[in-house]
Amino acid sequence: MSGTSEYPTGWLPTPVVELLDAALVADLTVVGRGGRPITHPLIPFWDGERILMTSSALFSKKVEHIKRDPRVAVAVVDRDGLTRPLHGRATIQGIARIVEDDPHVTWERVLPLWRAKEPVIDRFLRMRFAVPLFFERAIIEVTPTHCLWWADGDPSREPTEARAPRLKRGRAHV
Repeated sequence: MSGTSEYPTGWLPTPVVELLDAALVADLTVVGRGGRPITHPLIPFWDGERILMTSSALFSKKVEHIKRDPRVAVAVVDRDGLTRPLHGRATIQGIARIVEDDPHVTWERVLPLWRAKEPVIDRFLRMRFAVPLFFERAIIEVTPTHCLWWADGDPSREPTEARAPRLKRGRAHV
């Protein structure tokens, strides 16, 4: 997942990165037709720079919505969907792009992160030819731009907020 971005992501708070690393499910919200939000549960992977998710490449509404409007939000709020006990919650807004160079193999770039988080993927890989449509996948690549998080997981309290510094002529500014 290389390439330059308008937003550096070293700014994303460590507790949020820990949530992304532990989350087996996150809610991806896209902008649907007419501007209405539509939410999809997906497995998030943090590559140190972006949030990566995979989606069926065939007839995927979320992929169509992102191609039309790349503004998205990723929320990690389900404590039962974490690989280890953490108390925080986070919502990360960002700009998404779809990577679908070759839907048969492009998604395999995510495979090391997927294996680390959910080793059961190898069982599915052994059945790859039995369920070939599952493995026609696109990568949803989200560059974070804004983050809200609740360290104690209590959404009734004010969240902590962080924003990506924008790059302007090689210099960061807020």
